[in-house]
Amino acid sequence: MATLDIENTRNQARALLDSRIESVTALVTTRQRITDLKEQLAAAERDDKRAYVRATKDGWSAEELKKLGLEPAAAGRRRKATTAPAPSPTDTVPDSQ
Repeated sequence: MATLDIENTRNQARALLDSRIESVTALVTTRQRITDLKEQLAAAERDDKRAYVRATKDGWSAEELKKLGLEPAAAGRRRKATTAPAPSPTDTVPDSQ
């Protein structure tokens, strides 16, 4: 049977671990970049909304701003349609008595 070299085995194991650590480091870096960009986008949307409101307070109508291609984009994107709650089964089943 061949003799195993412990130092050689350790070096090979470290090389394997290093490549795995590099990939997870790249993943963490990318995820942090996404988080940072989302925060920057949220801040930019807040600034956009403030600037739009300021423009309307300075006398620009929503229609005029729309004609200029300046619709309230940040405010409009956040709105979600509200839906009425679904009727419960007892509301739709006629009483048998």
